[in-house]
Amino acid sequence: MKSPVKVAFNNKNSICPVKVSIITVSFNSKDFINHAIESVLSQTYKNIEYIIIDGGSTDDTIDIIKEYKDKITKFVSEPDNGIYDAMNKGLKMATGDIIGILNSDDFYADNSVIETVVKNIKNKNADACWGDLFYIDKENISKIVRNWKSSKYSKNNFGKGWMPAHPTFFVKRWVYEKYGYFNLDFPISADYEIMLRFLERYKIKSCYIQKVLVKMRTGGNSNKNMKNIIRANIECYNAWKVNGLRANPIIFIIKPLLKVFQYPFFKRSI
Repeated sequence: MKSPVKVAFNNKNSICPVKVSIITVSFNSKDFINHAIESVLSQTYKNIEYIIIDGGSTDDTIDIIKEYKDKITKFVSEPDNGIYDAMNKGLKMATGDIIGILNSDDFYADNSVIETVVKNIKNKNADACWGDLFYIDKENISKIVRNWKSSKYSKNNFGKGWMPAHPTFFVKRWVYEKYGYFNLDFPISADYEIMLRFLERYKIKSCYIQKVLVKMRTGGNSNKNMKNIIRANIECYNAWKVNGLRANPIIFIIKPLLKVFQYPFFKRSI
């Protein structure tokens, strides 16, 4: 087994006036990391700062990432305290006007996603945006397992069990700098807590893009088993408390039930 290593390199690009930072967090992701990287590098929008934060992988992940070293802006591999700690490292390194996070086993739905995001944020003068997401079969990416169709934010949407799909969530850098990074007290649901904080507590200006932005392979940690589902819902409840918001406990019964409507009766192909 290889020992964890610390690696770093930097490259620069600057073409378009609005810089977008994309952060990918990885750990032993050799099976899918190249797909995530290719989906970023193939974007039609060119002023992208691409940051990869690896947790000290012991498989071939680092070697695969190094194959793209001339096209990746910043790459660091070192032990961390979990996925959200790694994301925070990336956020603190980012210099883009807009920041998006793409997990190592996810990929953008098409080559124009970042261009669409920038256009919507600029035209609607928004501080954040999100879109729709396809959960796809881990082995057969042409099969849709779940269609997460979102909507625009309205006051107290979270109180109705609503939330955006975090992999589609793009935020201006100043929002993180002013309102904080991922709260590591939420090891499963820090993505829920930060979106609740930004949208429900601080009410940043946002917009919804009615388009599938990300395709996500099934098998996420929060839905891995019943124990994690229960733990995630407890964390979501606590997220309301730490943000000084009042939560109706019935939300956490409604929230999982809403997901049922995102599943087709049969898997369909794309």
